[in-house]
Amino acid sequence: VQLQASGGGLVQAGGSLRLSCAASGTFFSINVMGWYRQTPGKQREMVARINSGGSTYYADSVKGRFTISRDNAKNTVYLQMNSLKPEDTAVYYCYAGGVRLPTTPTLRDYWGQGTQVTVSS
Repeated sequence: VQLQASGGGLVQAGGSLRLSCAASGTFFSINVMGWYRQTPGKQREMVARINSGGSTYYADSVKGRFTISRDNAKNTVYLQMNSLKPEDTAVYYCYAGGVRLPTTPTLRDYWGQGTQVTVSS
């Protein structure tokens, strides 16, 4: 399973960006898709997650500014980021959890390659 993220870039504070992440490969289903972010010297932190039923979870720091959505038919997750702040600057990683594969009953988790988001003040 491969996760291909796109949409990162440089934006001024107060601006918006939209991240996309498409899952490809051979699998039956993906339970959870989401976004994490990481800055140098810090642990990776959850930004937002969405399960296959559409329930969403957000970090307190992004509530009201970020919106996660998912297109199950396209196996794609989106993160709409509004009112961006310099502290949102990080590498954003796409995540797919609880992936059901045809080759094993064990559910797997996968990470994308990361996309840089830089917010200038």
